[in-house]
Amino acid sequence: MTKPGAMHAWRRSDGRKGIRNTVVVTYLVECAHHVARQIVRPFEGMDVHVIGFPGCFPNDYSQRMMETLCTHPNVGGVLLVSLGCENFRKGQLFRHIEATGRPVELLTIQHSGGTEASVRLGRDWVSKTLSYLIDAPTVDMVPSELIIGTICGGSDATSGIAGNPAAGRAFDMLLAEGATCIFEETGELIGCEHIIAERAANPALANELVGSVKKAARYYADMGYGSFSQGNAEGGLTTIEEKSMGAYAKSGSACIQGIVKPCIVPPKQGLYLLDVVPDGPPRFGFPNINDNAEIIELISCGAHAVIFVTGRGSVVGSAISPVLKVCANPETFARMPEDMDVNAGRILSENASLEDVGTEIRDKVIALGQAGQTASERLGHQEFVLTYKSFDPLGPACLPNVAAA
Repeated sequence: MTKPGAMHAWRRSDGRKGIRNTVVVTYLVECAHHVARQIVRPFEGMDVHVIGFPGCFPNDYSQRMMETLCTHPNVGGVLLVSLGCENFRKGQLFRHIEATGRPVELLTIQHSGGTEASVRLGRDWVSKTLSYLIDAPTVDMVPSELIIGTICGGSDATSGIAGNPAAGRAFDMLLAEGATCIFEETGELIGCEHIIAERAANPALANELVGSVKKAARYYADMGYGSFSQGNAEGGLTTIEEKSMGAYAKSGSACIQGIVKPCIVPPKQGLYLLDVVPDGPPRFGFPNINDNAEIIELISCGAHAVIFVTGRGSVVGSAISPVLKVCANPETFARMPEDMDVNAGRILSENASLEDVGTEIRDKVIALGQAGQTASERLGHQEFVLTYKSFDPLGPACLPNVAAA
């Protein structure tokens, strides 16, 4: 029997629990994207999302991302949509999903009669799978089983003094309850690397934290482009260091237990930094072309939900995991209330305390496991971006407590 106030979740074969039971329709090359979109059209407002990889040739990062996302605990079933002649390792992906016990089907457009026939077959499969999943039993879930990510985007001068500190306070609360929390954006921590290092679990990890931020600075210098937008400047920010101080605040105050990279689930509870900047010289372009690429990488690390802080105003959500929007600027909140979940601007305009807003964020995260929805979910936002990257394996200093996991 469900305990009063408990979260409701779906248990997966690997023991993890999901707060959603989503069917993902996954295109394996851009040529199959339209068919995937057409398949989900009749299911608007239902828990059916489109994700996919546009490239014809995969790399190890894209393959791991697709395997990890299709078996995320929030995913209940997967329809793979292939054109047929792409080089993506679809058989490997299919077998990886099948081994978890989830419903999975591979639809190949060139073998199924083309666009219209494939759309009909895909819709039939999704309908049957939804009927099957509706009867799936749920189990109780407690905060210590959650993985929560945080990101900031569309930042302005209020982000670092209201929204991000409030998100950091919510992180501290969730961590105190045993949850796992992940913050990222090493390209927006430039200038704060030594402050971050002071919170490391040990000196070796401290060196890795400094190195990850320095790597981001080198990468952006090589690209001739930094993580500082025109909108940031219009919102009152003046330097990347100033922006970094605000971005740093959303990590809270807890000890940092390790560094992860995309597709690596933290091995034990605690606070982790996600390094999203590719290793080696620039090969595939910018580290992240927009906020949604970073959201998806947080989700690939197991995030059940993502706290998104914005001052200028961002409307995006995500496929697979809900995105909770925390608005730092009271004027932005007044203009865009239907897109926001928490008005952290109350700290500036109504003398609300950091503790109060942090508690509101924490409570709304928990409510997502109690049939609650975010604003972006209600509005139908299911953005998804996946491009090419390249990463080296993590060194032992990045996860110093892995042996104890």
